[in-house]
Amino acid sequence: MGIRSLTRTEAERRAALIAVERYDVDVDLTALPDGPEVRSVSTVAFTCREPGAETFVDCAARVLSATLNGVELAPGEDGRIPLHGLAGHNVLRVESVQANTTSGEGVHKATDPADGEVYVWMSFEPDEAHFVWACFDQPDLKAPHAFTVTAPATWTVTGNSGDARVEELDGARRWTFPDTPPLSTYNTVVNAGPFHEVRREADGHNLGLYARRSLAEVLERDADEIFTLTRQGLAFYAEAFAMPFPQRRYDQVFVPEFGGAMENYGCVTWSDAFLQRAAPTPAEHGLLARVLLHEMAHMWFGNIVTMRWWDDLWLNEAFAEFACHWAAERATRHTDAWASHLMIGKIRAYLADQGPATHPIHQPIHDVAQAASIFDSITYPKGASVLQQLKTYVGEEQFRAGMAGYFARHAWGNTTLQDLIDSLSEASGRDLDTWRTAWLATAGTDRFSLERDGDSVTLVAAGSPRPQVLAVGAYARNGDALERRALVRVEVTEPRTAISGLPPGADVLLINDDDLTFATTRPDPTTRDALFRTAAQLPTAISRGVAAATVWDMLTTGEATAAEAGRCLTSVLAAETSDAVIEPYLTLAANIAELWAPPADRVALSAEVAAACRSLAADPGRRQVALRGLARTATTADDLGWLRQQAGDDVDLHWRALIRAAELGGDVTAESDLLLTRDPDPDAWLRALTVRAALPDAATKAEVWQQMAVDRTVPVNSVGLVAAAFWRPDQDELLAPYAERYLEAVPKLHQGGMILAMSYTQRLFPLHAIDATYIERARRASQEAVPVVRTTLLERSDEVSRMLRARGGSA
Repeated sequence: MGIRSLTRTEAERRAALIAVERYDVDVDLTALPDGPEVRSVSTVAFTCREPGAETFVDCAARVLSATLNGVELAPGEDGRIPLHGLAGHNVLRVESVQANTTSGEGVHKATDPADGEVYVWMSFEPDEAHFVWACFDQPDLKAPHAFTVTAPATWTVTGNSGDARVEELDGARRWTFPDTPPLSTYNTVVNAGPFHEVRREADGHNLGLYARRSLAEVLERDADEIFTLTRQGLAFYAEAFAMPFPQRRYDQVFVPEFGGAMENYGCVTWSDAFLQRAAPTPAEHGLLARVLLHEMAHMWFGNIVTMRWWDDLWLNEAFAEFACHWAAERATRHTDAWASHLMIGKIRAYLADQGPATHPIHQPIHDVAQAASIFDSITYPKGASVLQQLKTYVGEEQFRAGMAGYFARHAWGNTTLQDLIDSLSEASGRDLDTWRTAWLATAGTDRFSLERDGDSVTLVAAGSPRPQVLAVGAYARNGDALERRALVRVEVTEPRTAISGLPPGADVLLINDDDLTFATTRPDPTTRDALFRTAAQLPTAISRGVAAATVWDMLTTGEATAAEAGRCLTSVLAAETSDAVIEPYLTLAANIAELWAPPADRVALSAEVAAACRSLAADPGRRQVALRGLARTATTADDLGWLRQQAGDDVDLHWRALIRAAELGGDVTAESDLLLTRDPDPDAWLRALTVRAALPDAATKAEVWQQMAVDRTVPVNSVGLVAAAFWRPDQDELLAPYAERYLEAVPKLHQGGMILAMSYTQRLFPLHAIDATYIERARRASQEAVPVVRTTLLERSDEVSRMLRARGGSA
């Protein structure tokens, strides 16, 4: 029988019955270099408000022994150990072993192909701590944790509280960590391995970076940047939230075969894919900054103050996503962070919020399995955008005061949405109940347009709009450019809002200028074509982004053709002055050509993007990004030959050129084998596999699918790269069998935990060799899947359905 998902009702009953005093967790990692097992002894001290009552503790590892107050317990089933006859004060001791450490939940063992060294990481959100040791695995039963970890003698162990006492044993070392503050189980962590370590003192904090030894050179290269961002973020949040990070030590651990990053208190775990052997592009530098600041924001939103139950996940994720852009703009060199948010995350959220998987930001969550399904574009980028609107709506000074009051009142406790609303209402003097219902309890996206009658301008909502403040910019032509002549803020409460203060005769009026709210916009019929022509002439990255986002949204809803949208975005790309958004624009333009354009237009649109790339490559600051874009869109032998000539000694670019050459049918096997022998990257085998994935060859497709989708030997952070090369245009006959295999795999896509489920469901979804009937079959298949797979599959199938319509199909 499977592991039962904890329900909200069960969690509420358990929280009403018990209070956890502390966890003492003894972890033994000494078997991992040669075997799969992690052994744990979890000792939990807790009180019971109703002596004689019963409850259960969560444990999905194999139980070796369990006692409650010295009395032996049965091992239990379904991932739960029953606890009968509770005393007023209780001590539970459970010894367990987890042997599924390569494809299971909670703990993962990875072997570095460069030197055979073993590394282990743990990651517990939403409720995967109990896959490693026994615990009451719900967010509102917070308690101090004391970890003792026995590991091989050559390993370093990291944990939440740092500064461990280390004892030498026979062939091993024991790491005894100080107590953590009161933490939810999912905020705890143990990472271990023969790490390379870099440390730095900054503003009273002891900062540490760790990575596998084979990445030591890259970590040293990036250390100054990471330390600078860490120092800037800690200072900004300390001031913004009126609460410095309360622990002196702050570690960041980069590990192999990890998806994304995880905000463990005082010890953030990262995918070491962020440590790139090729020199990072401006967009990659920006992504590193935003992820670092996102995870850091969780020290306050999630760790110090934690949601009571998963219906308030947005209190963690939306706030962290909002805060990372706020901090990046105000405290770091990444001053165009909000423009990046618009062109990367927000347009994705607009699409999701208009599809079948949309949901309110705040909604009832029945159980943890359902909670895993809302780590999505609604919770993250839409939630962040709504909080940006809230800051605008109440005023930044009042917003900061509300945050300070919230943390002062609730530190080390658990909260609900109402606690936050009360704090912000008190600080701002505004009644936020209507705002809360409209923005947080209601799904969907507002849409605005303008009506002009002479010099009179009216903002018109499609339906009843949410209460919000937005801006309308007025622009006048100055040669080939547009200059802003006025920016008028408007508070919207009704479907029609008269706008005063706009200068007469403006050439362009831009709705939602400065991108202050979460709403789509539409030009009126008389200015539609002008929008496509003038988007590139707007003067700032954010104003161009607002126009480009409108064009993209019109493409996704069938109101613009791929040719119109692609040429508009390519023109914006050529005019863009912000390095931060060059790469996002290139990605969108290439996506339009490859995935949205009708077959008859695909080559021409790709050629236009390729030409723009060759032009951009003349700028030394944009050369790397432009050549990467060309590697994706080259359509002729001349383009590919020129690219290879320009690549010089850049191994990354040579791999990218080989992938494109393979897709176009070139005989690249020998060249790929040769490049593999001279690439020092221990993960270069993944690049060679990606080249093979792109080949229009039946035997090779079968081999790649087996490795990627069946055996799962491709690390989760590389699945997207390989899958994108696998699903190529003009290979329908080869790809059709794998579209069927994807549907057959749906019932098992959740295996390995939330991150793997989301990645495999989205990345493996077929982009070619399908039609409208297939989309409907995929939607039916989603209904039998676990919630995280169901939601991801619905969202992805809706997006691909829109692609098919744009290509000329009828999904």
